[in-house]
Amino acid sequence: MFQQLNQSWKEHLEKEIKKPYFTELQSFVITEYETKTCYPPVKDIFAAFNYFLFNETKVVILGQDPYHGPNQANGLCFSVNDGIKYPPSLQNIFKELHNDTGAEYPKSGNLEQWAKQGVLLLNATLTVRAHTAGSHQNKGWETFTDSVIKTISDKKEDVVFLLWGGYAKKKIKLIDSSKHHVLTSGHPSPLSANRGYWFGNRHFSSVNEILRNTKQKPVKW
Repeated sequence: MFQQLNQSWKEHLEKEIKKPYFTELQSFVITEYETKTCYPPVKDIFAAFNYFLFNETKVVILGQDPYHGPNQANGLCFSVNDGIKYPPSLQNIFKELHNDTGAEYPKSGNLEQWAKQGVLLLNATLTVRAHTAGSHQNKGWETFTDSVIKTISDKKEDVVFLLWGGYAKKKIKLIDSSKHHVLTSGHPSPLSANRGYWFGNRHFSSVNEILRNTKQKPVKW
């Protein structure tokens, strides 16, 4: 399963996947995919890491669980495959993007264009059983993705971390904010957004301002 990772990420995460918990996690995931319908497709489990090299990481957006409906999840948090109806959280992300930057409402919910620019779209849990939200939580994925966040924090500088919602905000303890940039807000889900905790955060323009100030190329959102 880990062989899907591109070599530049593998070099930084190899010690982690040799730990006993990851061996158990891998066995669990293989069994789930062999006996149940699970998402995303096996080839996309590590998709978030495979659009750019480790050293090209500029922005990290943290999600929680992959979508659990048919043909939705593609390995990138908040993203859905081309032609799939936008889930409510993604609709609100696009609304804020438009209000913040004036960008046209995207024609596809596939966020791979963000990923290709060094935006790591990382779910805390990388797999899920169909129609069963949270079904692969507490099996080891969170330990692995926490190590990803900490590795980026330790080995990089001037990465922008976007922590949306209470779950993501807890990850701030893994990030050295003295050498990185952390932006927080409510979650884009309707429950949070409609209470005023999401809209108006202006994270997309803020990210690009930070990137310009640190001599990095802005993201074409």
